[in-house]
Amino acid sequence: MASISPRSGRKGRRAMNDINMVPFIDVMLVLLIIFMVTAPLISPSVIDLPTVGKASNVPTQVVQIEISKDEKITIKSTGTVTKSLPSSLGNLVRDVRELTANSTDAPVVISADRSIKYETVVKAMDTLQRAGIARVGLSVQLTD
Repeated sequence: MASISPRSGRKGRRAMNDINMVPFIDVMLVLLIIFMVTAPLISPSVIDLPTVGKASNVPTQVVQIEISKDEKITIKSTGTVTKSLPSSLGNLVRDVRELTANSTDAPVVISADRSIKYETVVKAMDTLQRAGIARVGLSVQLTD
């Protein structure tokens, strides 16, 4: 009895087990050369930052909110008459409006100790801005 072999009579094509990497490498080298040539020609984008100048007139009344290490809030109003009163986050808007005579245009500066939680400062800013006080800023110490 004769055995039947898959190669009997004619030669069939065998499946290739290897991937030819040469075309892939050629394409990658061409792309690399294109990027290397075009990269120096592309100019980096220039960001036009706003400039800040000195204010023409200094505000007559500034409300300063001080947050101490133990997260106690003190509100100070500087202007013609200097006032200082303790406050809390819940009464912050009421006390600021009391010191500014319900003016939403008066600048408010928050001075917080560096060791307190960032969340406390953000809550104070959010509370003031939600109440319609537009000019809220942070006080920082400049490094030498």
